[in-house]
Amino acid sequence: QVQLVESGGGSVQAGGSLRLSCAASGNTYSTYCTAWFRQAPGKERERVARIIIDGGNTYYADSVKGRFTISQDNAKKIVYLQLNSLKPEDTAMYYCAAAGPTQCRYMYWGQGTQVTVSS
Repeated sequence: QVQLVESGGGSVQAGGSLRLSCAASGNTYSTYCTAWFRQAPGKERERVARIIIDGGNTYYADSVKGRFTISQDNAKKIVYLQLNSLKPEDTAMYYCAAAGPTQCRYMYWGQGTQVTVSS
């Protein structure tokens, strides 16, 4: 089992920045990749960024490419999502998810952290 706890959400104006954190605990040795998803009311869940734990290979959705950055601190078992140049359409609940041991099939989820961007 892996436990994930997100933090760092909040309310900002358009153009602002936030940094989300996802702290992992438990059997993290089996984690292969970690991703950030988001879901706004009435919309489907969207994977916005993913990082492979061993090697750091990253993926970004087109909607956030160039504005969001995913990174990791392996020693602290934390995955970050830096959100820059925020837009009102980025408003959503952001979730951290982890998968392993060899594929990105997300089995573990955090409780989410709310990001609200006002115009």
